[in-house]
Amino acid sequence: MANQSCDTLILILGDQLDATNPALVKARRHRDRVLMIECEQESTHVWTHKHRIALFLSAMRHYAQALRDDGWTVEYRDLTNGINDIAQGLADAIKALRPARVCVVQPGEWRLLEDMRVTCRAADIPLEVCEDCHFFVTNDEFASWARGRKQLTMEYFYREQRRRFDVLMDDGEPVGGEWNYDKENRASFGRKGPQGLPTPPAFAPDSTTQAVITTVNERFPNHPGCLDNFAWPVTREEALQALSAFVEQRLPLYGRYQDAMWQGEPFLFHALLASSMNLKLLNPREVIDAAVAAWQSKPDLYPLASVEGFVRQILGWREFIRGIYWQEMPGYKALNHFSHEHPLPEWFWSGNTDMNCLRQTIGDTIRNGYAHHIQRLMIIGNYATLAGLAPTQVCDWFLSVYVDAVEWVELPNTLGMALHGDGGIVGSKPYVASGAYIKRMSNYCNDCRYTTTQRSGEDACPFNALYWDFLHRHRDSLSRTPRMRMVLKNLDRWDRQEIEAIKKRAADHRGAS
Repeated sequence: MANQSCDTLILILGDQLDATNPALVKARRHRDRVLMIECEQESTHVWTHKHRIALFLSAMRHYAQALRDDGWTVEYRDLTNGINDIAQGLADAIKALRPARVCVVQPGEWRLLEDMRVTCRAADIPLEVCEDCHFFVTNDEFASWARGRKQLTMEYFYREQRRRFDVLMDDGEPVGGEWNYDKENRASFGRKGPQGLPTPPAFAPDSTTQAVITTVNERFPNHPGCLDNFAWPVTREEALQALSAFVEQRLPLYGRYQDAMWQGEPFLFHALLASSMNLKLLNPREVIDAAVAAWQSKPDLYPLASVEGFVRQILGWREFIRGIYWQEMPGYKALNHFSHEHPLPEWFWSGNTDMNCLRQTIGDTIRNGYAHHIQRLMIIGNYATLAGLAPTQVCDWFLSVYVDAVEWVELPNTLGMALHGDGGIVGSKPYVASGAYIKRMSNYCNDCRYTTTQRSGEDACPFNALYWDFLHRHRDSLSRTPRMRMVLKNLDRWDRQEIEAIKKRAADHRGAS
C-alpha cells in the first residue's frame, strides 16, 4: 500500500451516494482512487439509532460495490479498520496513497468540511470542494436571494424557484391560479380514522445488509432501536421503487392528510422518501417530475393541492432549509432565543410517559427510526418548546434518532422550525399549540389519562398548562410578533389565581420530567 499513488483521491461520504457525484464526473478511473470511510464517531457523536447506522453503512457498501462494478478502484475502510473519525481516515489514506490532491463534494455538515480542510492543510495537499449539484439552488444563489432582506420568508423563495425552474407553471402563472394550497391540506381523519391505507414498501435485507445488521448489533448494542424490522431502501434501484410506490399509492391523499395523526399508524400517506433523497439515492428533480407527471396524466386522481404541497416540501422547504444552514453556520447551532435550559427527559429514549401523544410518537420513533413531519413538529417539537428543553439537547436527539437526519436539514428544521430557537430566522412565529390542537388532529387523546378541557390541576393535559405558561413567560418578546398578538390577548381573560394555577401545573410537570 505504501508504494501506491494516485492523482486524485476522491472522498465520498455516506450521504453522497448519487451516480452523478460531481467529484466522480471529472475524475479518471485509471488514475484516481475513491475513498469511503466507516468510522465510530459518525455513530457515536450523537447516540445514533440502529436503523440510521444500518441505513448509512448498507447504502455505502452497496454504492461502493456499484462503483467497483463500473471500473473504479475503491479504497473502502470499514469499521474493522478501527478508524475513529473521517479526519483520521482521510489522513491515513493520504499518507498511504500519496495523492496529488483530494476532491470531495461539499459535505452536509459544517464540522466535516472543517475537519477535511484542517487535515489537508496538515498534509500540505490541495483540497478541492465541488459544488453539490444534487440541489436546485447553490449556496451562492441562496445568499444572493437572501441579501438585503429583513426577513427570509420561505413562501417568497418558493415562488421564485417555481418560476425559475418552471414547475407547476402556466404561461408565467401558477397552475390553478394559486401558489399555495395549504388550506386544503389540513384535514383530520375524523372518528372513523384513516381508510384504505396502503402498505408502505419494505425492502428485505440482502446479504450485504444482513452483514451490516450483524455488525451494528455487535458494535452498538445499547443504541436505540431494534433492527428486526429494518426495511429501508439502501440502493438506487430500491429508492426508485419507493418513489413509484408513493406516487401510485399515497400521493393522491398525501396533501389532504399531511397534518393528521393516528395511533398505531406511523406512516399513513407520507412519502417515506427523505432518507433516499438525503443519501442522494434519489434526485429531487426526478422526485418532483414524477409527482407532476402523475398529476398531468391523471388530474382527477391526483389533486393539485396534494401535488403542489409535495412539490413545496422539496423545491421550497428543503432548498430553503439548506440555504439557511450554510448561511448561518457555524454560529447557528448555539442559538437559544428563549434561553431554554431544561434537560432532555430520560423518557425521550423510551417513550415511557403518561402523555399518550408523546408515548405514541416517541414509540414510533424508537421502533422505526422515523416519525412523520407533524409528529416531529407539533408533538415532539411543540412539547420541547413549551417545556423549555435545551435546544442543543433536542437537536442532538433529532439528529440521532431519525434515518433521514443529516445536519444541514435536521438543524434548521429542529432549532428554527420546531423550537423557534433561532428567534425567527426560519419561521415568523413559534409553532406551539395546546392539547386542543392534538385532539383535533389525532385520536391520541382518547387513550390518555389527561384531559384537554383543563388548564390546571393534576388531570390537566400538560400541553395546556405548558402552552399558557410559555405564552405568559415570553409575553413581552412574543408580543413583537404580529401573528402572536391575538392569542396573547387570551391571557387577559384570566385572573391572577388562574394564571398562578397554570404556572404551578407547568412547574410541577417540568419538575417531574
